Amino acid sequence: MLDLVGKRNLWFMLSALFLIPGLISLAIHGLDQGIDFTGGTNWDLQFEGTVDTDEVSQILSDNGYSDNIVQLADENVVVIRMAELPEGSPEKDAIETEFIEQFGEFEELSIVSVGPSAGRAIRDRAVFAVVLASVGILLYIAFAFRNTNNPLLYGVCAILAMLHDAIFVLGVFSILGWVADVEVDALFVTALLTVIGFSVHDSIVVFDRIRENLAARLAPTFDEIVNYSVVQTLVRSINTSLTVVLTLAALWLFGGETTRWFVFALLIGVVAGTYSSIFNAAQILVAWESGDVHRAVTFWRRDSAGAAEAGSTAQAR
Repeated sequence: MLDLVGKRNLWFMLSALFLIPGLISLAIHGLDQGIDFTGGTNWDLQFEGTVDTDEVSQILSDNGYSDNIVQLADENVVVIRMAELPEGSPEKDAIETEFIEQFGEFEELSIVSVGPSAGRAIRDRAVFAVVLASVGILLYIAFAFRNTNNPLLYGVCAILAMLHDAIFVLGVFSILGWVADVEVDALFVTALLTVIGFSVHDSIVVFDRIRENLAARLAPTFDEIVNYSVVQTLVRSINTSLTVVLTLAALWLFGGETTRWFVFALLIGVVAGTYSSIFNAAQILVAWESGDVHRAVTFWRRDSAGAAEAGSTAQAR
C-alpha cells in the first residue's frame, strides 16, 4: 500500500514550493484589480478593419485617459479598461470620432462603468463573503464530526487546506497581473468561492472515510488508519476532479474571452483543491495528532530563546 502519510513532510514542502512565489508576488505587487473593485469603464469595440492597440491607447491618452489597458481579442475586438467614461459625454464623442478617422467604422459591443464608491463596496462585500464562508465551513465541519475526539481539529485542517488553495489561486493571478496585466473582478471572487467549496467538499470526503475507519478500528495506529483512508479515496478524488478539469480545460480553450480567466481560476483551483485534500488536509491532521506540530512549535520557541540569549550575551560583552 502507498505510504502517503509517511511522506507528509515531502507534500508540505511541495506545497511551500508552489505557494512561496505567489506569496512574494502578492507582497510586492498585489493583485491588479479590475473596474469592479477600483471603479472605471470597461469598453468593448469591434472594428471592421485591423487595429493597433498602441494607437488606440495613444488616442485615449491624448483625450485625458492615459491610465488605460487595451487588449485585442478575436476578430478585431478591442477590450479597453480605463477611468470612468460617462455615457454621452463630449470626451466619449471625441474618442469615437478619432477611432473612426484612424481605423474606420466600429460597433460598440458593450460599455460598463462602475463608480469608485461602488467598486469599494463590491470589494468589501467580497472579502466579507470569503470570511463568512470560512467561518461557516469551520462550524459545520466541527458539528458534522462532533463524535470524534477532536471535532474542531477537523474543521481547522479543512480551513488550512482551503487557505492553501485560495492562496495558490491568488498568487497565480498576482503573477499573471504582474507579467500579463490580468485583472481580478467580481467573477474572480465567484471562482474563488467555488474553489473554496470544492476544496472543503473533497476534504470532507477524506475525513468522513477516516471517521468510518476509526470507528471500525481497521489499523492499530492513527497514522495507518489515515493512510488507509486516503488511499481508499485517492482514485475517487482523482477521477472526480479529472472530469471537472477536462470540462474546464475545454471551456478555457474554446470558450469566450469574457469568461476565460474565470474558467482559468476554477481550473487551477480544482487542481490545487484535489492536491490539498489528499496531501495536505489529512496530513495536517496526522501531524497534529502525532505531535509533529507541538514539536515544531517547541523547537521554534527554544531556537528563538537561544538566539535572544546569545544576543544578550554579545551585548553584555
